[in-house]
Amino acid sequence: MNAHRLGTTQRRFVVEGLVALALVVAPIVLPMLGAAPNTVNRILVWGLFGLGFDILFGYTGLLSFGQSALYGTGGMVAAYLLTKGGFPHVVAALTIGTLAAAAVGYLVGLIALRRTGIYFAMITVAIAEVFFFLEFNPLAEWTGGENGLPGVPVPSIDLGFTTVVFESGWQQYPFIAFWYFVGFVVALRIVRSPVGAVLLAIRENPLRAAAVGHSVHGYKLAAFVIAAAYAGLAGGLLGLMQGFMPPDAFMFHTSGELVIQTAIGGSGTLFGPLVGAAVWLFLQDFLQSTLNMGASWKLALGIVFVLLVCFLRRGIVGAVFDLLARIRRAIPSDAAAPGRAGRARPAAADAAPAVSLRRRPALGDGPILEVKGLTKHYGGVLANTDIDFSVRRGEIRGIIGPNGAGKSTFFKMLTCEVPPTSGRIVFEGRDITGKSVTEVCQLGLTKSYQVNQLFDKLTVRGNVTIAALAERRGEFRLDLLARIRHIPGLEAQVAHTLELVGLADRADTPVAELAYGEKRRLEVALALAASPSLLLLDEPLAGMSPAERVETVKLLRSIAKGRTMVIIDHDMDSLFELVGRVTVLQEGRLLVEGTPEEIKNDPVVQEAYLGGMHAVEGT
Repeated sequence: MNAHRLGTTQRRFVVEGLVALALVVAPIVLPMLGAAPNTVNRILVWGLFGLGFDILFGYTGLLSFGQSALYGTGGMVAAYLLTKGGFPHVVAALTIGTLAAAAVGYLVGLIALRRTGIYFAMITVAIAEVFFFLEFNPLAEWTGGENGLPGVPVPSIDLGFTTVVFESGWQQYPFIAFWYFVGFVVALRIVRSPVGAVLLAIRENPLRAAAVGHSVHGYKLAAFVIAAAYAGLAGGLLGLMQGFMPPDAFMFHTSGELVIQTAIGGSGTLFGPLVGAAVWLFLQDFLQSTLNMGASWKLALGIVFVLLVCFLRRGIVGAVFDLLARIRRAIPSDAAAPGRAGRARPAAADAAPAVSLRRRPALGDGPILEVKGLTKHYGGVLANTDIDFSVRRGEIRGIIGPNGAGKSTFFKMLTCEVPPTSGRIVFEGRDITGKSVTEVCQLGLTKSYQVNQLFDKLTVRGNVTIAALAERRGEFRLDLLARIRHIPGLEAQVAHTLELVGLADRADTPVAELAYGEKRRLEVALALAASPSLLLLDEPLAGMSPAERVETVKLLRSIAKGRTMVIIDHDMDSLFELVGRVTVLQEGRLLVEGTPEEIKNDPVVQEAYLGGMHAVEGT
């Protein structure tokens, strides 16, 4: 192992090492500060509960108010086994409770994930209320109803030659801290894995995540199950810590406190839930015990929460991360060192010839795309009517038409973003009519969008990586503990794509800092990174300045070598330079097809669309 790889390996475990050190030091330092052991243990339980919720909300963007149902399920199953079930093995009971919560989470996710946004959140609220009712009424014989399940034994581990018993207070701390550490390490590996990268992409732009070939529903469901497993484990630890599984674990305020604690600490950080739980619980104890505020402590905590959300919008840990990021940006990097700062960015066309992306094998010798009788109705409005259309392999086809001609709807049907009312779409000999946009992308048909659909909070490299991951890993894969850098060929594919579109030197730049022309090139790069057999470009020159158009035309000309492409654009002068054949749409119908010269000189086109272009061109 060389020195660079050794250094990388050593840095890989820095976060885990610091967390382990903090957990070891905590029972030494915190008692000096007057911290009660039960409060510290509760913080760890809530922090573990929050790790799963942070993966669900902070990394995937799914706000669930139903986590209490899963928290209570895991806790009640483990507590029942250890009390009424007479099960002697504490760790095994915890494991079974965790698996039970994960299984329930899978079923709940199948229902809740049928909707998005506020409707998803409302479904989870309803599910939490259903579980609360079931625990208090029909299942009271097993859950204890309003009395809960008392008599949960203290944690113990049978080592064969001896049994280690973790009594209350600080004696229980090592047991709970161990499970928190295991949960943190697993969560850290998940968010650093290819799955974690895809979850971030789904949070930022689920439409584009699906369009580059990822199963958005599959990954959302996986995140929901992961969060459920964490909730179940935390619920089981709650019962062991208290010697009693409380019925209020199922109550809605449990989910509400989880959301509040995560917001206070900072979502999307993994550390945020633990910090938020510490702030929430320490303040609660201080206000109740020290200041003797009684029921007024909720008012005081509410004010603190509002202030933190208003002034630290990313929470406490998020604010610290932002500060560190600003400090790093302020420190000059090697790229800004003398002798390198003035180096110009290579033009896309100059960089392109040295690049080769992986190509998919051709399936058959016929046209790569055939459309028969494609029609789309929106109520009584005809967007497209009875279109027959085909593209040969290696062809660069242009599509033109006035506004309202049905070009965008036609493109959306080709990529299966919207289903046709009638007609068939055959791609490489397969009938893809009715398939999803994710499925056709996996087959090799991709599209760039007229309005940029990027992952705005990721870097340029991060955007292209998301697209390349779908091509390398397929539609869905749960490689939760894998490392992105270990995926064969991924880094080279990302680097080649960035070089091809002239963004290699902007790889680590946040998308928000790119110029508009650079964003348009990145939009094309996301489609290219999937190694498509057929690339559809929807108005790639839209909104560009004349200089940007010239550069982008060079880019498209270099990309077109050896590829099959269909391009829509209103800049006909530029389009006619690029394509070998043109299709004209008017009022949702195919008007005429031909070479650029034939289209320019066609009297039907001049009359119906080009409006005298023949005279302007002087042909």
